[in-house]
Amino acid sequence: MRLKNRIPSSPEAWLHEIADAYLDAREAIPFGIVVGQSISESELFHMAPAVCLKFRGIRKSERLLQKATDAALTSYVSTRDRVGTVLDVPQVAFAFCYLAAHFGLDLLDEAQVGVVMDYIEKEAGRLVEMTRGKCS
Repeated sequence: MRLKNRIPSSPEAWLHEIADAYLDAREAIPFGIVVGQSISESELFHMAPAVCLKFRGIRKSERLLQKATDAALTSYVSTRDRVGTVLDVPQVAFAFCYLAAHFGLDLLDEAQVGVVMDYIEKEAGRLVEMTRGKCS
């Protein structure tokens, strides 16, 4: 798989990319009404796989989107009950699924996801602040 956009090289770079990706996903909220769906920030994690493909510059095919989505949502469901309230923060839930989508596409390994997620959890307040009130 050929990437147009490089993978961030540090947890701090990931934090910034995830904030940008979250803002990108959040832009879809007003359009939910057009298609008869109410979308809230707490549901944006569902969009993380598609945003992953977009941010990596990967041509969106049904197969790749399904692979990224399966990894993200399966990981989310299997982890949600084990991690307490951390995934209640919409930005952290989005980050988790965004990273899991990268894992599902074989762009990150489990250890890399763990390092970045640990950083995201520690910096959750900053991530929320970076995405508060901004419209891309």
